[in-house]
Formats: sequence, C-alpha cells, structure tokens
Amino acid sequence: MTNSVTIKTKIKKFNKSITVSGDKSISIRWVLFSSLANGKSVAKNLLLSEDVLAAINAIKKLGIKSKINKKVCIIYGRGIEGYNYKKNITIDAKNSGTLGRLILGILINTPEKIRLIGDKSLSKRDFKRITDPLSKFGAKFKLNKGKGLPLIIKGSSNLKSIRYEEKRGSAQCKSSVIFGGMRSTGTTKIKAKKSRNHTELFCKHLNLPIIVKSKKKYDEITVKKIKKINPLNYNIPSDISSSAFFIVLTALTKESELVIKNVNINPSRVGVITILKKMGVKIILKNKKVYKGEKIADIKVKSPNSLKAIKSPVKLNSGAIDEFLIIFLVAAKAKGISYFRNLGELNQKESPRLKWGENILNKIGIKTKSTNSSIKIYGNPNLQTNKKIEIKNYLKDHRVFMTCVIAALSFGGQWKIHDKDSIKTSFPTFLNIINDLRKQ
Repeated sequence: MTNSVTIKTKIKKFNKSITVSGDKSISIRWVLFSSLANGKSVAKNLLLSEDVLAAINAIKKLGIKSKINKKVCIIYGRGIEGYNYKKNITIDAKNSGTLGRLILGILINTPEKIRLIGDKSLSKRDFKRITDPLSKFGAKFKLNKGKGLPLIIKGSSNLKSIRYEEKRGSAQCKSSVIFGGMRSTGTTKIKAKKSRNHTELFCKHLNLPIIVKSKKKYDEITVKKIKKINPLNYNIPSDISSSAFFIVLTALTKESELVIKNVNINPSRVGVITILKKMGVKIILKNKKVYKGEKIADIKVKSPNSLKAIKSPVKLNSGAIDEFLIIFLVAAKAKGISYFRNLGELNQKESPRLKWGENILNKIGIKTKSTNSSIKIYGNPNLQTNKKIEIKNYLKDHRVFMTCVIAALSFGGQWKIHDKDSIKTSFPTFLNIINDLRKQ
C-alpha cells in the first residue's frame, strides 16, 4: 500500500457538520494524571493516535494497567507513589514532545535509570530546556550530544523545591516542572510566560494544592507536594488544532459552511480563531459550556467573500503556535502583505515549521520574505495553481502533511504528498473526514 496521497482536483463547495478527534493535549495529560491517581479512571473520546498510545504504553512500562477500545479507555492508577521502577526500562515517546517532556517531571524520583527515546523528529528536539530545571530538583540526566534523545534519567529520593522562570511560552516545560513540584518537599514557584493551561485546569479540578495567579504577561504558579490524586472520569472534547484545518478549508472554499461539534475552546488555544476572524473569516461559537474547567463550543464557519492581510499580534503567538502553518494559507489568499513575527519557537516543533511554511507558500507561487523568526506573506486573492507539486522529507511532521492537503484542495495543482502515515501521531481520521467533505 502506498504511503502517499495524490490530489488533482480542488474541493467543491460543501455545507456539513463534522466531529473531529479528541484533544491530544488533554488526552495525554489525562493518561498521566490517571496513572498517578488512586483507583479506576475512565475516559470517553480519548484520541487513539500514536502519541496517546505511546503515553499508555509508557505507564504500562511503569506497572500501570489499562484497558482500551474505540469508545472507552480505563486506567487503574496505583497512587502518586505507585509506579514500579524496574531495571532497564526504556520509554518510547515516539513523536510526542508533550509525552517526552511531561513524563520526565513525573519520573524525577525513579531509583533506577530510565532511558527515554523517540522517533527521528523528536530526537532532534531540545530536551535540555527541561532537563536543566528538573536537575535542580535533584534528578540527574545524560543527554545525547548534551541536548536531545535518547537520554537517561536517574531520580532522587530527596527532591527539593525550586524556583523556575519559563520564558518561551512552552506549556510542555511548565507542565513538566509542575509535575516535578508535585513530588518535591517544600513549595515550587514558577513564573511562566502565558501558554496552554490544561495541566493547571486538571490540577484545579482535582483540588490539588497548586495555586495560579494570572498576571498580564505571565502566570505565577506555586506547587506543593501531592499526597493523593483522585480518579478522573473525563469525556475528552474535540481538538481545536485538528479543527483548524477544516476551519481554513471552509474559509478558502467559496460558498461553503461547516459546523465542528464539541470543540475545546480553551482561551490559551484559540489564537487561531482570533487571527482568522481579524482576517475576515466568519466564525461563530455556539452552544458554549464549561466542562471540568475547560471551555467547549460548536464552531460554525462560513467562507467569506474576501480575506484581509494581517500584522499578527505577537501576544496571540502562544495561543496559535500549532496553527500557523494553516494560517499562512489564509494569508496566501488575503489582499495585502501579512506579517508574522517572533515565531522562532515554530522551528522547535516536529520539523522546522517556519521554513516548511515558507516552502509550501513558495511552491504555490506566493512571494515571501523571512528571517529565523518572522515571515512576510504577499497575498494573492486570485491564487490558483496548476503546478505539479511533490512534498517529502519533512521529518514526517503531521501538520506539514495536513497543511499540504488543505492547500491542494483549496488552490489546485497536481500534488503528491508523501508519508501520509504521519497523521497517525495526532489525527488518524483526518483523511476520512476530508473524503466525506468531498462527497458533496
């Protein structure tokens, strides 16, 4: 079976309602929290992607039992000190930076050395940014070339609280230190640039001794040692990052309308909606509710008659960090020059995404100017292409693959996009939904 997708025709107008997969960030965190809880936790609509399955396999290596099927996942937690640390354990985080970084914060008391590995893409990412603060608790690390995977962690039985300033807006680093603080004596204090707050919301719902004080540009977080975590039953909402591909497909397809049901609209995640609305995309949030601290809504999208260029506010970067590739496609068809800056963090993702975003735009005939952390996109409201375009060697970055599919369906051309299996990391049903929309 071929591991590529060929697209030769644009999508026709559509008017539909869809449901996308469960939220990946919440799914992985639910697995980790449930593994530390006392007793049975149950999740519905858990994302069954390679990243989440890697998290389940990781806790299995640590002695935690689970049951899983298409509708329900059950984890039998053994308490905050319930992990079984055997000798010669290797944990494979696959492609997941969330799993790889968060679990290190949980493992900082391991008496045995544990080896953490990942795929080719994850192995190139910077783990020193999290092992440095975790070392201050008392854990010891040995990293590949002093920076990446594979790495070895050896914990301490005498973990002490730390002070930590997170300056990049990395929810992964912040969350890992929160987990480390849960295992340490004293009070860990974190000053963190604004970023996703799913971990904090889990802590609040579980009534854990973690206090968050929100300031204008950062959060002050205090963490005390945890003695017990209660089981956590959870109905996972749909993923805003996965939804973004279909929001943009609708925006770029004339006379189209789409409703995406039960989507997580956590304020730290909706930068993509704010940016697209500023560009003229018609987006309405309906049936809003709050579930275990997370805001959820149905997203209704209508294709606009025209799109406007944007000088994207830097303050929206952290809330849209995973969506900029797909936002760039909207800028490609907007009237005027769009400018996005302070995006160096994009190149710390599964692939150098800022470079790949520019590469895709250039392939469809869009002029760009870029630096290591910014890009200007010269939009063309009449954009169409009939070129032959081949996409490969992108470190199997799932978001590069899906962005190219949306570009092909929106702008035309004859596309061959390799490594379709990359979507298994985050959104295995992506192409199924695409095919459903094309059946109109």
